[in-house]
Amino acid sequence: MELSQIIPHIEVLIFASEKPLTAGDILELINNAFGFMEERATIEQIDAALDGIREKYSAEFYPFEVKQSGGGWQFLTKSVYHPTIAQLNGDKFLKRLSNAALETLSIIAYKQPITKGEIEAIRGVNSDYSIQKLLEKELIIISGRNEHLPGRPLVYATSQNFMDYFGINSSGDLPEIKEVLADQIVEATVVKPEDFTDWPVAEETKADEELPLEETLSTEESNIDTTQAETDETPQPPAEA
Repeated sequence: MELSQIIPHIEVLIFASEKPLTAGDILELINNAFGFMEERATIEQIDAALDGIREKYSAEFYPFEVKQSGGGWQFLTKSVYHPTIAQLNGDKFLKRLSNAALETLSIIAYKQPITKGEIEAIRGVNSDYSIQKLLEKELIIISGRNEHLPGRPLVYATSQNFMDYFGINSSGDLPEIKEVLADQIVEATVVKPEDFTDWPVAEETKADEELPLEETLSTEESNIDTTQAETDETPQPPAEA
């Protein structure tokens, strides 16, 4: 089966689907559609066709693109057109999660699977309302119970909608914690003697402070050697007969 035959069918499948389609989903659907043919499509052909489709719609004159998001392939509008699309959906489109909900969702995303008690231990406040709202928005799911804790509390994890909402393909696409906190790192303040007094600081004191450790040690050793040499060269009284 030629790629030129497969590509249009893949495009309509992705366009018409209500959920993201994986390469495996597309392969099955394509082969079902062409079930009467002896030559069946392969996963390698599907992957090659998807690469071609993705490259095709990445061109500037297309207002949408084909991307992996939410665990599969979707047609998505490009971000530059979001303000235009927002007019169709009004406040619903522009609605944001509250800070409390975002904080709770972040903890679940990075610590999943996690219980409500563990979430509250990290946040330091009750999280019932935030968890309920995230469940209503289908950004998180109840993935089971923790059998090792008293009372077997419910365990929460992120959903497929979470990945779709944030435009990622899997939880592995989340930025590392150190990347998230990189902008918050504060450099140490250099404290100088003159910061604590209005009087001028002696130059020799400043010079000693600025001298590298290795040179300081070498200077001290040199002074010790000189003192020892002077002691050795000091005339000694003659020994009594």
